[in-house]
Amino acid sequence: MFNFDFKEIISVTLILFSVIDIVGSIPIIIDLRKKNGHVQSEKATIISGVLMFLFLFLGTTILNLFGIDIGSFAIAGALVMFLIGMEMILGIDIFKSDPESSTGSIIPLAFPLIAGAGTMTTLISLKAEYMQPNISVGIILNLIFVYIVLKSSSWLERKIGPGGIGILRKVFGIILLAIAIKLFKSNVISELGGVFHNHPLH
Repeated sequence: MFNFDFKEIISVTLILFSVIDIVGSIPIIIDLRKKNGHVQSEKATIISGVLMFLFLFLGTTILNLFGIDIGSFAIAGALVMFLIGMEMILGIDIFKSDPESSTGSIIPLAFPLIAGAGTMTTLISLKAEYMQPNISVGIILNLIFVYIVLKSSSWLERKIGPGGIGILRKVFGIILLAIAIKLFKSNVISELGGVFHNHPLH
């Protein structure tokens, strides 16, 4: 029933690993833990996994159901990523934490940091090139690594130190802004290209 290809699994795992970039998100995870008191590692990992598998099997259908194209979805995700990057660089609170809310760290972690627009659009692209069972294994391997990083955020914070965290926070904030702008720019250009292409004067 399942034809697993080791080479495909490695390729998918590495592609998703670079898109999710959980290592680059360590300063954000530490920051969220400070704001919310803790990081709900299990819930964030499970919700991210559910979102990824839902999008793998039903992604295009879900977006079509709401009349949303992938470009618009990616732009929305890019805007949220941009705001998180601004938080990191300027040291301001855009996403207010609600101490009574059980969602706490789940929402910014599961979406858009782990299972964000970049991950979702990548999954749709991978479907054209790789077998679904191999993509599924790639998702599971990435989720295991995500869970390990989320669980060890306190240990990582101690190892890096407060000064190192401050520097990393600014650096990764800029990287996150750059990724958000790139995602925004490429999708806005493709959206505008589609508009001009369909224009009657074209």
